Amino acid sequence: MGLVSDRAFRPHFPGHPVIDGEVDQYGGEPKELERRLGYRFKDSALFEQALTHSSMSGASGDRLSSNERLEFLGDRVLGLVIAHLLFQRFPAEREGELARRHAALVRKEALARVAIEAGLGNYVRMSRGEDDAGGRTNPGLLADACEAVIGAIYLDGGLEAAAEFVHGYWQALVDEDTNPPKDAKTMLQEWAQGRGLALPRYRETAREGPHHAPMFSVEVTVSGIAPVTGVGPSKRAAEQAAADLALALVQEGNEECQSESR
Repeated sequence: MGLVSDRAFRPHFPGHPVIDGEVDQYGGEPKELERRLGYRFKDSALFEQALTHSSMSGASGDRLSSNERLEFLGDRVLGLVIAHLLFQRFPAEREGELARRHAALVRKEALARVAIEAGLGNYVRMSRGEDDAGGRTNPGLLADACEAVIGAIYLDGGLEAAAEFVHGYWQALVDEDTNPPKDAKTMLQEWAQGRGLALPRYRETAREGPHHAPMFSVEVTVSGIAPVTGVGPSKRAAEQAAADLALALVQEGNEECQSESR
C-alpha cells in the first residue's frame, strides 16, 4: 500500500490548529484511520497523543505530550497479547519455540509492516524536518507509532479491544510460517557454513552484578564480521544477543553492497 501525500488532508482533532510551513503535519483523516484500525476512540485526545511524534515537542521539549509513553505501554500490551495468541495457536510447541515466534512478531520489522498496512504513516504528526527526512516511511518511527496506538486502544477500550486489533493485524503474520523461526546462533552458524567459513566462536568477557542476578557479556567472532559483544542475564542469552548483533552487521553489509551495485 503506497503512502498518500501529506497534503491530501488536514487534521480534524478538536482545538488543534494547522500552521503551514511549521511543524503541524498530518497526512490523513483520523476518522478514516479509526475505520482502518477497526476501533473508534472515546477519548480523541488520547488518539491524538498516540499519533504525535516526539519531534513535535519543539522548543518546549515537552516530550510527555508525544507518543513515547504510550509506545512503552503498547509494547507490553502487544507482548502479552501475542504470547497468549501463540500459547493457544501452537499447543504442542515448547517454550523455546514459542519464544522465538514471539520475538519475531514483536520486533520492529513486524510492527512497521503492520503500520504500513494500516497506513499509519499517513496520519502521524511530526515536524516538517522529520517529514522531509522520510519520517512517514521510517520503519522505526512507524513501529513506535504502532505500539503507541496499541497502548492508546488499551487505555481507551481495555485489553479486549487492544487484543482485537492485534489479532486482526497479526494473525496473517502468525500463519505465514508454520515452523518456529530459527534462533540467532543457528542462523549465524548457517550463514558461516554457507560461505565455507569456520564456525562462530563465543567467549565470555565479563560477568557483573550480584550473584542472584548476574549479567553476562559474551563476544562472538566469525570471519568476515567484526567481533561484537552481547549482554544478557545468562550466558546463553548473551550468546544469542551477540549472534543477533552479528547478523545485523551481515544485513547491513548486504544492504551496502546492494546500494553500491546500483
